[in-house]
Amino acid sequence: MATLTKFYCFVEDLSEEKHNLSSDVLTVALVAAANAPSLSNTVLANLTQIAYTYCSSRVLSIISSGQTTGLYKLILSDLTLTASGGSVGPFRYIIVFNDTAPNDELIGYLDYGSDLTLADGESLTLDFSPTNGAIQIT
Repeated sequence: MATLTKFYCFVEDLSEEKHNLSSDVLTVALVAAANAPSLSNTVLANLTQIAYTYCSSRVLSIISSGQTTGLYKLILSDLTLTASGGSVGPFRYIIVFNDTAPNDELIGYLDYGSDLTLADGESLTLDFSPTNGAIQIT
């Protein structure tokens, strides 16, 4: 399962209505280890992304967004990134950002521990927990 590390700005951005996690388009960006994100980054423009020429869709699908007894969970479908026609990478970090927000505000990132490259035809599945959700807020 992928564990999402939240950027510092995320909670404030929620409070200031920059995110509607039930309906906004959430997308992933890929970043190499040499350009590691900082928890203090706030918008996608703060990051240096890799080229996506041969990468499949990076848009996440929201299964549900809601709370039960004060615990909010954002449940996302697993996303499979596939290289087609050439390689994708190297990348280490998978950044989740709000593509609907005016400045592509950042939400969080997954750290794969070291750079990886998808060769033509290879895939990587981002496995989000259907029980715990990608994000929990109490």
